[in-house]
Amino acid sequence: MGLQEKAVPAESLQALKRLLQVIDTLRSPGGCPWDAKQSVESLAPHLVEECHEMADAVARGDMEGTRDELGDLLMGIFMVARVASEDRGFDTADVARSITAKLIRRHPHVYGEVEVDGSGQVLRNWEAIKRREKEEKGDDLSVLSGVPNSLPALLRAYRVGEKAANAGFDWPDLKGPAHKVEEEWQEFQEAVEKGDRDAASRELGDLLFSIVNVARKLKLEPELALRGTIERFGRRFRYIEEQLQKPWSEASLEEMDQLWEEAKKRFQDGPEDGPGGGASGPENRSA
Repeated sequence: MGLQEKAVPAESLQALKRLLQVIDTLRSPGGCPWDAKQSVESLAPHLVEECHEMADAVARGDMEGTRDELGDLLMGIFMVARVASEDRGFDTADVARSITAKLIRRHPHVYGEVEVDGSGQVLRNWEAIKRREKEEKGDDLSVLSGVPNSLPALLRAYRVGEKAANAGFDWPDLKGPAHKVEEEWQEFQEAVEKGDRDAASRELGDLLFSIVNVARKLKLEPELALRGTIERFGRRFRYIEEQLQKPWSEASLEEMDQLWEEAKKRFQDGPEDGPGGGASGPENRSA
């Protein structure tokens, strides 16, 4: 195979060691009262929040902010592992050994003799190895079992569709999901016209899921696309607020429409509007 791994820079190891020391001090007697009273359960939501803040920084193209948010995320991971070392039976070293072993197992084309013909084969191998691991553990073997319920709905829909597609359950081209969007829109309209709120809610969900499948076929991340739209709306809305200089109740719809058009011209779409609208959605390998 002839694989030659590079040595980890000493300064990287020292920086990580120092972070671990600080976290241990914060958690130890005489350290920080807030950190001392945290549990794995109380810290989990903070990790989710830090992930979102990091994603926001990436979407803004703010690399300094991305670095800082990654630091917050790394701190959170190390703190959870430090807390777990006290009564949950694992520590930071166990976490590192576990993920290292998994990466080596899941990359037989790098650490073994398996040959691949591209990233598609890599993904198929990844899923096959993952399934064998689940079989050995007696875990849920569903193709969809690796998609967390806690994901934001748009992202979860994308990953569910992606998992199903990787298993072969997918339209051959864009025409399939595009037609499905038209079909679901019609069914949604019919439910609304009948005044059936329960049916309208179901059909709206079907419509959104179909739109996500169109995005998936185009390799566009719907979560990022919607985030970009929200950011654009926010900037334009704030412009209207600044220009009105009077209560909303005193403004006419015509005034607001005119200012909205001005805002659209003033804030032309560009990279700062968020990359979601044109970003390519990476093929996902879930752990």
